[in-house]
Amino acid sequence: MSLDPTSATSLADTIATFTAGMAKHAPPEVLATLGAELHKLADSGIATRALRLGAKAPDFSLPDAHGGLVTLSSLLARGPAVVTFYRGGWCPFCDLQLRAYQSVLGQIHDLGADLVAISPQTPDYALSDVEKKQLAFPVLTDAGNRVARQYGLVFSLSETMRGLQTGFGNPIPKFNGDDSWELPMPGTFVVDGRGVVRLGHVDPDYTKRLEPEALLAALRAARS
Repeated sequence: MSLDPTSATSLADTIATFTAGMAKHAPPEVLATLGAELHKLADSGIATRALRLGAKAPDFSLPDAHGGLVTLSSLLARGPAVVTFYRGGWCPFCDLQLRAYQSVLGQIHDLGADLVAISPQTPDYALSDVEKKQLAFPVLTDAGNRVARQYGLVFSLSETMRGLQTGFGNPIPKFNGDDSWELPMPGTFVVDGRGVVRLGHVDPDYTKRLEPEALLAALRAARS
């Protein structure tokens, strides 16, 4: 099935189309387990730990896929920034989100803003994301989820999910270069030039992502 984000009117529509296609082929017991695990994570209240609207965004310096260093405070010296944390290139929902954000990158730049994506993947896997998705914005490696932890996003996969992801052919420890089985909840933050979070979208349900239009609207508001 195509992962082209332009095939639907919104990112949510694209994700819904992908999910419906996946449901036709995945065993019912797998879908039931995935749903139950999502509910457990949501019920844990983990999302309440995430960085809040109006909070100061923690600064960071992280390597990009080409070996350069990207620092949030340096980006903010030029204007607002969009900081999006994703699980990894192995996640189809992250794939859809990054492609959708790439499709509005010109509009983000026109608003005087920068966009960076952050995952715990090693630089080699980050570079693969850049190349396969043809991303023209920095994709950064957050080794050990150090920065994601400061943003309140990190959780450890349950034993059930570890088994499922391994069965799906997603060896998370290999991708991330450690044995922690930790991931960030997908989170997107619009940070103004003063380093203040003007919009934060965090959801333990990894199928729920911030729409590009909502991101652009927050950037417009941050300029005013």
